[in-house]
Amino acid sequence: MAIPFFKEMRIGGYLIKQKLLGRKRYPLVLMLEPLFRCNLACVGCGKIDYPDAILNRRMTAQECWDAADECGAPMVAIPGGEPLIHKEIGEIVRGLVARKKFVSLCTNALLLEKKLDLFEPSPYLFFSVHLDGLKDHHDKAVSQKGVFDRAVSAIKAAKARGFTVNVNATIFDGHPAEEIAKFLDFTTELGVGVSMSPGYAYERAPDQEHFLNRTKTKKLFRDVFALGKGKKWNFMHSGLFLDFLAGNQEYECTPWGMPARNIFGWQKPCYLLGEGYAKTFKELMDTTDWETYGTGKYEKCADCMAHCGYEPTAATAAINNPLKAMWVALRGIKTTGPMAPEIDMSKQRPAQYIFAEQVQKKLSEIRRDEAEAAAAKQQAKASTAA
Repeated sequence: MAIPFFKEMRIGGYLIKQKLLGRKRYPLVLMLEPLFRCNLACVGCGKIDYPDAILNRRMTAQECWDAADECGAPMVAIPGGEPLIHKEIGEIVRGLVARKKFVSLCTNALLLEKKLDLFEPSPYLFFSVHLDGLKDHHDKAVSQKGVFDRAVSAIKAAKARGFTVNVNATIFDGHPAEEIAKFLDFTTELGVGVSMSPGYAYERAPDQEHFLNRTKTKKLFRDVFALGKGKKWNFMHSGLFLDFLAGNQEYECTPWGMPARNIFGWQKPCYLLGEGYAKTFKELMDTTDWETYGTGKYEKCADCMAHCGYEPTAATAAINNPLKAMWVALRGIKTTGPMAPEIDMSKQRPAQYIFAEQVQKKLSEIRRDEAEAAAAKQQAKASTAA
């Protein structure tokens, strides 16, 4: 679990500061989505099902920097869409690094080799390359052959240039533990850290048959970790989060731990679940009814064990109980015996479906802005002519 020491110390210091200040809710990672457009159409993705008028929108570099300043989280993850499509991505990253934010630039790596000159190696920057498994499995997951080979080539090229590179894998039902273990062996040979998270059941994803429920998630990760005994897989997660995936910790989600800012605004309540938007980070924190979200509280959260909700919980747990965190680190992940009690699902409220409403609202705003811009341009032309 080799997270760079100075990064670990900075984030640990941030968490301790929040605890000393008595803050109940605070961000750990800003999930910054400057665009939704992507050059792949993965069957498990729920982020690209938008009309072209929305897919063509971009956050400006200034909007990205303002979001980081407003939020104050020590880390910024830049997912998408595919961030390398953004024409200002180099400038965006430079501005965030200048602010001493730890930046995780998430990419499918199809454009990475071509775009490397936009970036400079820094202890504050690492590329997080999306790989869902070994070649056949990954290419099937992203619905395009040859992507795995191009991603591996880009990883090697980036490492040769002095960049830090990790890979992130989304795990779905039907991926055998033995194959996942072989994939983790491969990441060790490649010399990269790896993060893994069970896929969130996006309601708009084309493939709805392969999302893991919580019981299957725990069993699968126990099987994977059992196969990894004695191996030095380089996970970019806290030990308590990995222990949670294996069913050994009873955690509740921390939806505000990784707030999301995208072209719509600040997304309520979290990166995975869009149920309205706030104009400011303060508005997001003050007006979101946090107590109505999470596993056991809301139907859409029932099977979620994703890192963006539970890694902040695990990080807080490590600060509150460092001896427990140390024990898990020394003992390793428990892969046998009883699991922690599951959250009661009997009182969760039913799902609400408001995606179409949010899209129409944004389209109306885009049309209004375009009409106002056209009118202003016409007026300026008329004034010049006069």
